[in-house]
Amino acid sequence: MNLELGLLLTGLLGIGFAAQWLAWRVKLPAILFLLLAGIVLGPVAGVVQPDWLLGPLLFPMVSLSVALILFEGSLSLRFGELLEIGRAVRGLVSYGAVAALLMLAAAAHLLAGLGWDIALLFGALTCVTGPTVIAPMLRTLRPNARIANTLRWEGIVIDPLGALFAVLIYEAIVSRQQGHTIGVFLGTILCGVLAGAVAAWVLAQLLRRQMIPEYLQNFGTLAAVLLTFSVSNAITHESGLLAVTVMGIALGNMRGLHVDDILDFKEHLTTLLVSSLFILLAARLQWPLPPGMLMAGIGILLASQLLIRPVTVALATAGSALNWRERALIAWVAPRGIVAAAVSALFALRLGALGLPGADALVPLVFILIIGTVVLQSATARPLARWLKVAEPEPRGVLVFGSGIVARAVAKALHDAGVRLLLADDDWDGIRQARMEGLPTFFGNPASNHAERHLDLTGIGRLLAMSTHRERNSIACLHYREEFGRDKVYRLRNLSVDEATDRVALADSLLAPPLFDDTMTHGRFAERLSQGWRIKSTRLTTTFDWPHFVEQYGSPLILLFGIEEKGALRVASAKRELEPRPGWLVIALVPGERPRSEK
Repeated sequence: MNLELGLLLTGLLGIGFAAQWLAWRVKLPAILFLLLAGIVLGPVAGVVQPDWLLGPLLFPMVSLSVALILFEGSLSLRFGELLEIGRAVRGLVSYGAVAALLMLAAAAHLLAGLGWDIALLFGALTCVTGPTVIAPMLRTLRPNARIANTLRWEGIVIDPLGALFAVLIYEAIVSRQQGHTIGVFLGTILCGVLAGAVAAWVLAQLLRRQMIPEYLQNFGTLAAVLLTFSVSNAITHESGLLAVTVMGIALGNMRGLHVDDILDFKEHLTTLLVSSLFILLAARLQWPLPPGMLMAGIGILLASQLLIRPVTVALATAGSALNWRERALIAWVAPRGIVAAAVSALFALRLGALGLPGADALVPLVFILIIGTVVLQSATARPLARWLKVAEPEPRGVLVFGSGIVARAVAKALHDAGVRLLLADDDWDGIRQARMEGLPTFFGNPASNHAERHLDLTGIGRLLAMSTHRERNSIACLHYREEFGRDKVYRLRNLSVDEATDRVALADSLLAPPLFDDTMTHGRFAERLSQGWRIKSTRLTTTFDWPHFVEQYGSPLILLFGIEEKGALRVASAKRELEPRPGWLVIALVPGERPRSEK
């Protein structure tokens, strides 16, 4: 089938977007749908032929894309976080990762007949998970907090470390294949490390001294990364990947350097690159696979799932606070992701050009392991968690966006009532005050890509957007109404009905229902708190029901929440008027003067 080149390229972007959107809808890792789309378009239908489509540009495009992916991953590695993670995670990302690497290499050598050099490279590529595959799986898995934190931090930390392992092993293979001495190999490593460190230092100085305007910082960083990769390769062949990895780690750990905006830009760019790159890489697969390759891949998948991962977890978590049920679930969940797919394809291209035996088997085996782990674990992890009794119940907790006096007062009342709660904001002063009041907090915008990687939503199922910024409330509502459902997202008005224009009022009504009632705004709530009003929690009984409560505190009171006897939270809103019943715990904003019964 002959199609116009422009139509094919734009079609790839559309298919990549569709795969990402489908992954978001069904809460599965996007890499699964991207690889399947590439396999259907390439080996099955024959519509996309990357070598013909891009010709001599294919190898440089893959190389530069992988360089950016490695830089973005290593930029998120913070050495300070290595001290904060628990014993189990430290084991999983250190000697546990080494054990997994060696066992996966042995499996590839014995089952697929790979030489030890390619087998070790395969082990380095597939011993890692990653936040892009773990985060969607945790949303549907919903394990308890200790399991979720362990899996999340393992993915965050091991992703760049695994890439570094793979790059070092690859450099050793290339040096050996080309007959280089150990001195040449060490020189390649030294060149990559120095090039990355120097590039990071120069870029950091330019950013700190504000020599690059803010609107050009992302562009400048992109150019610096690609230039470092190319220059390092020009000085010493094959040192560029190590250079960009070191550059990312160095920038991410420099004090006084704000890289969050750069990281956000790189994550957006990586999404675009991944969406196109993985379709092209999967389309290059030969089908049917070479004889015995499919069975070898399935054998490695079973060995990884049933033997290698359980042994790794048993070694890494020995002596930790995790019980056997939690270890069992962690031993089952280890999906492979972006780094394994992208780097394996690049290395296969380069090693194939060098004529190394077994290089053509690297990509099929990695892709089989990626697809197999994602599909198998997505289908079975939730039932296994329930059977092991380590799954969280239905998410009844609340995410409060905002850290002002109103958000903190409401969050404090819910927290004291026993509701699982997390208060999130990027205002440090407000977050610090909330921590002093004993509230669980997250410092950052909950609708950002940073939150996508680090925000623990285990047990959380509602959003209360109570920030003083109307636009940010709107963005948060848009972000979380698909995460939690439209009926689980609420906002506190920043403008009254009279103050809002018809267009603003209509747009707000489409986002989320207003909290408490149509007349309540953030300003009015804050004003009443300053006038001495307080949030009161009372358990209703048959002798002291809701009418008695209203009579005691006066009709101006405002009902905020109701908690049923079984713990279900009911939120008062403009579209849902609550009728508290005996046995409920009611939370209301009442006038400051105490009733006589409390004096």
